[in-house]
Amino acid sequence: MTGTRMFFLALYGLLALLGLFTAAKAQDLGISIFGFGLIAFGLLCVFNTIRTHFDQAGGH
Repeated sequence: MTGTRMFFLALYGLLALLGLFTAAKAQDLGISIFGFGLIAFGLLCVFNTIRTHFDQAGGH
């Protein structure tokens, strides 16, 4: 796995963690939805990065 992918995995993971804290500390519905959106975006990007790595490693 390249350094760029590792960087983005860490960045997306931190983004999802930020969303988790945002959703947990939210006082209203809008910020809570935003936090859950960050969690979903971060996790989807992490899984997409992992999928891309294995697709390129497998020669697809």
